[in-house]
Amino acid sequence: MKIAVIITTYNRPDALAAVLEGYLAQTDKNFEVVVADDGSTDVTRELVTRYQARAPFAIRHVWQEDIGFRAAAIRNRAVAATQAEYVIFTDGDCIPTTVFVERHRLLAQTGHFLAGNRLLLTDKFTQKVLRENIPVHGWQKREWLWAWAREDINRMWPLLYIPDFEMIRKLMPHKWHGVKTCNLSTWRADLIKINGLDETYSGWGLEDSDLAIRLVRSGVCHKTARFAAPVIHLWHKESSRDRYEENRKKLNEILQSRRVEALQGINQYL
Repeated sequence: MKIAVIITTYNRPDALAAVLEGYLAQTDKNFEVVVADDGSTDVTRELVTRYQARAPFAIRHVWQEDIGFRAAAIRNRAVAATQAEYVIFTDGDCIPTTVFVERHRLLAQTGHFLAGNRLLLTDKFTQKVLRENIPVHGWQKREWLWAWAREDINRMWPLLYIPDFEMIRKLMPHKWHGVKTCNLSTWRADLIKINGLDETYSGWGLEDSDLAIRLVRSGVCHKTARFAAPVIHLWHKESSRDRYEENRKKLNEILQSRRVEALQGINQYL
């Protein structure tokens, strides 16, 4: 099974570099990376070029014009740019642990999508990690315990691994609330069937909830990747919420309908 890791980014090359270092260190090398760039300057393009020369796997750079926050659109473009059977969505400020791809592959199952969680770093610790190039992707439990004791992170439990958890992972097959595209994976064919993400959502918020609702409605079941495949989320300033209420209305509309396909989705790029 060929996997594509789709990483959204926007003008934060220092964070993207830390994320790409995490993918260089993966135990599973059988994947490609698609950097889904929502309009960054050439600094990001140059960074990607440097990593393309270093990586033992393919790295693609998919870019769109900067006309506002359009995460759904750049993710759709990235999915269209790969032929991988399975895609993992994440963000350019979410560092993977070294077994992140391996665990998503292990848990992937026909008829299901995976939703993982994250560990949050503080502002101060994020700055230190980026400034000193600290390889937190390879940290062991003892190092994370020290970070938790120093209050550099918000919690420890996302890092716990429970291998014999399969029955519990599928206890909430219709769960969509709380699913986030910073750590979500699914079959590419299932995405295409529902026309991908809905680009009528603009600005920050709820396009990932809309995606999860339509996946579940199409017959794809939720399976949790908690206690297996977390990401390490670097701190950032809160994005503007100026379109949130409009997006909330769109989400209410999809909840009250029986629609499965995105109104404006991936089919325009295929």
